[in-house]
Amino acid sequence: MNWLAELATKRTPWLLLAVISLAFEITALFFQYNMGLEPCIMCIYQRTAVLGLLAAGVIGAINPQNMVVRLVAFATWGVSAIWGYFIAKEHIAMQNNTDPFAFSCAFEPNFPSFMPLHEWIPSFFAATGDCGNIDWQFASMSMPAWMEVIFAAFSVVFVAVLVSRLVSKKSL
Repeated sequence: MNWLAELATKRTPWLLLAVISLAFEITALFFQYNMGLEPCIMCIYQRTAVLGLLAAGVIGAINPQNMVVRLVAFATWGVSAIWGYFIAKEHIAMQNNTDPFAFSCAFEPNFPSFMPLHEWIPSFFAATGDCGNIDWQFASMSMPAWMEVIFAAFSVVFVAVLVSRLVSKKSL
């Protein structure tokens, strides 16, 4: 448990979080631009959550020995992983719903007015797909189902590292 607790104070695990997240972002762009899969609003929100994980990794790697930096990185990691999980779960519900009036997908992302990412970088944040469509599957699971698994894994690792730090009486 002490080994796990110490990981948060090292640069390599934070860089690994950033690199894995970057790989997921590159994969999303490959699916969008090479395979022609149009992202919906929920996909864009999940993409934003993965960007949060990338940011957490970069922030943590800046100075993992500094408690304030670690605290910001942990908070960013936790919020991004858990928010992403719930967004993916909601997306799955939209895809599995047979009533077309129960869930509806907005046409434009609901980013804060001071940060309209879909207007600033439309090639990355514009939603052009339909949330209810299942355009891709692997091992009989849709894209949001895989994202639910991925975000769950990020959340479990987050909780494990956080609990190991608290149990071993380390500062966050």
